[in-house]
Amino acid sequence: MGLLDRIAPRRSESEPLAPTVVVGDPTFSTKALRKFLTALTARESPVLLDLGPVVGSNVSFFGEQLGCKIFVEDIFADLDRHVRGDKIDAFPDFLKKRFHQVDDSVNGILCWDLIDYLDRASAQALAGQLTRVLRPEGALLGFFGTAQPPDIRYTKYIIVDELNLRHRSYRAARGRQTILLNRDIIRLFGGLRVSDSFLLQNNLREILFRKPA
Repeated sequence: MGLLDRIAPRRSESEPLAPTVVVGDPTFSTKALRKFLTALTARESPVLLDLGPVVGSNVSFFGEQLGCKIFVEDIFADLDRHVRGDKIDAFPDFLKKRFHQVDDSVNGILCWDLIDYLDRASAQALAGQLTRVLRPEGALLGFFGTAQPPDIRYTKYIIVDELNLRHRSYRAARGRQTILLNRDIIRLFGGLRVSDSFLLQNNLREILFRKPA
């Protein structure tokens, strides 16, 4: 299933940080990442679910900041596999069975911009599963496009620091689907509440959700 279950220990002061940047990748500011981190620092050894591809420097970053346990579930790769295999109609049912975490077991979820690439049925299935596994008072960070990009690409988000993300594009099997309005996003995650929302200059909206206690 492409699961990476990794303990990310806190970095000692003498250890150097792993390189996080690659020349040529554009860097954009993030306003929600710091708030996401703040929501998790109150928990000792929180559990984090990352829905993107494995990024080693991100694992190091969260280890330094949180000393957390990380599950990396590359749903983008699952989506590609279904598109290329002409099985996209089966993707909603796949997502309903994809996550093996028990109810209320995850403190934080990095959804990135995954929802933008899903049809309505798949988005609803994913949102339902993420709401199920998120602990009460847990946090979910999602990115949502506000304009249709000209090419068909995924974006790998590489954390530079808590205020900046490096965006690395890579090939995708399908492009973004319908651009969701705020009310549609809020309705999709009906079991969560919006804690913060930021519209950035790079046509991304960052939304931080919290699960009510």
